[in-house]
Amino acid sequence: MSNKAKKIFLILSVAVPFMLYCVYYYGMMVKNAPYKFSEFEGLKLEYGYNDSLLNKYNSITGDYQFVNRQDSLVRMHMKLSKDDLLYLHRKAAELGFWDFPSNETKQDAKTRSMRYIIEFKYKRKTKRVVFDDAYQGNDKLIDANQRLIKEIQSKLDDNEARLRSINK
Repeated sequence: MSNKAKKIFLILSVAVPFMLYCVYYYGMMVKNAPYKFSEFEGLKLEYGYNDSLLNKYNSITGDYQFVNRQDSLVRMHMKLSKDDLLYLHRKAAELGFWDFPSNETKQDAKTRSMRYIIEFKYKRKTKRVVFDDAYQGNDKLIDANQRLIKEIQSKLDDNEARLRSINK
């Protein structure tokens, strides 16, 4: 057997089975991933000071209520588009939302801070995170929470502005 034939045989007997195994293994992981957009049902966001969560959005029902600058409660029906929901799903995956602890609240109940409840609902699983602005934890985790909240609120604000311009 020549030197070239030995190298080809080695490549075929080691590299090809390894590549086939990788395709099989990672294909099964992607197929069985718990948070797939094809199974996405909706997202909920609630926020307010401590336990008075007056600001709420539910993408399943389209119910949106918030306190405006004049301190009055505004209720409206607003559905996010599938593209917006896909964007938020991908942003949550990018920021590692699925690995966030479910309780990120502060220890001291006396101080007043904003509390956010973010929930992504899927057919097989639901991920719910309670986050306080005064949470004393990992800085990267706090930053990821704040960025996700900012993204969700910006999508809600954009759609609200679009609805208001259509209704005028």
